[in-house]
Amino acid sequence: MPGYQTIDACYTLGEHHYVIRSLLDQQQFADPQGLAAAAGISSAQWPLFGLVWPSARILADAMQHMAIDGLRILEVGCGLALASLVLHGRSGNITASDCHPLAGSFLEENLRLNQLPAMEYQVGNWKVTCPELGKFDLIIASDVLYDRELPELLALFIDAHAASPVSVIILDPDRGNRQHFRRAMVNLGFVVTMVPAERFQRSGESYRGHYVNCYRT
Repeated sequence: MPGYQTIDACYTLGEHHYVIRSLLDQQQFADPQGLAAAAGISSAQWPLFGLVWPSARILADAMQHMAIDGLRILEVGCGLALASLVLHGRSGNITASDCHPLAGSFLEENLRLNQLPAMEYQVGNWKVTCPELGKFDLIIASDVLYDRELPELLALFIDAHAASPVSVIILDPDRGNRQHFRRAMVNLGFVVTMVPAERFQRSGESYRGHYVNCYRT
């Protein structure tokens, strides 16, 4: 990626290995075309999409065993889309979405690195309507509740793209906005349960978080 330092790392999920190209660190910022300003993304937030966060690894691991036959699936705020890559490798009907201008380019690189065919990607901006996305039977995300304004925006976005019935799985590393999201989803007619996530990653690193599981008929 011109203007950025990147690194390729291998992530082992069960019996499968995924090579993921990510930004080197959180200091990577280059915006000669003014894309950050146009998207309303600060220089501090800009690199966050391009890192493989612990929640992304745990959600991707869980997607190895998720029942997906016949489901149209959406990953929102996908970042580097590790969970989407896992589902795509299982021949799932998966669409990855993110508002970051570079997310699609990194996805193309990571599909190539893992010798996977093209995958559906759509820009998903929670602050505007995205009718081209359509409706989905399963909606997933990881570590997307990091700002106070996001729970309400995410809930409304999910509501707009939820089929009937729909299941929603959000993995949150206990950032503090989870209860706000739960209330917003309940107000939209969802049944919501919260389940503690695995306490350790496959690397052995500790992890603290919860799955927010939502369902609506």
